[in-house]
Amino acid sequence: MAITPAMPVGSKLEGFAKEFPERMFDVGIAEQHAATMAAGLATQDMKPFLAIYSTFLQRAYDQVLHDICRQNLNVFIGIDRAGLVGADGETHQGVFDIAFMRHMPNMVLMMPKDENEGQHMVNTAIQYDDGPIAMRFPRGNGLGVKMDEQLKTIPIGSWEVLRPGKDAVILTFGTTIKMALQAAEELQKREINSCRQRSVY
Repeated sequence: MAITPAMPVGSKLEGFAKEFPERMFDVGIAEQHAATMAAGLATQDMKPFLAIYSTFLQRAYDQVLHDICRQNLNVFIGIDRAGLVGADGETHQGVFDIAFMRHMPNMVLMMPKDENEGQHMVNTAIQYDDGPIAMRFPRGNGLGVKMDEQLKTIPIGSWEVLRPGKDAVILTFGTTIKMALQAAEELQKREINSCRQRSVY
């Protein structure tokens, strides 16, 4: 089941809606209702996917907290437009979701470093049955990385070491990986060997 509050095109759900029209719900500009509907479906042993822009998720804060998280329901939230989205204007900057989602009970929050890791995180979210899980992702295209053909499940709370080193540690989360790589290169020029890790929890 997929639910969206009036953003089926922006959230790229047209293909899903065409393939599974009986499983697609556009509730209109009613973010609170979308979250509560997802909770209701989850109580009936369904695994709803709620596709919502980060900035509009703020409107459904209470419903995500009380209806989904406190009941520890299996809802997968796709947080679209997470981060800075210049082309969408100042009202659409998705800069608060990490702050208000991380303290919610039972919530797992993920952000892939690229589109390949993104497909593995979607698979992880589908397989995850221990409560709510959310994946935030930015607006626009991916980095153009090679896509794995075989999907895998990423262990919740794991870290990935991307570059060995001994002098410094750079921690990154999600798509800031490109900036972290550039910073590591600059440090290397100054003879500082950095070790970069990235959390995928």
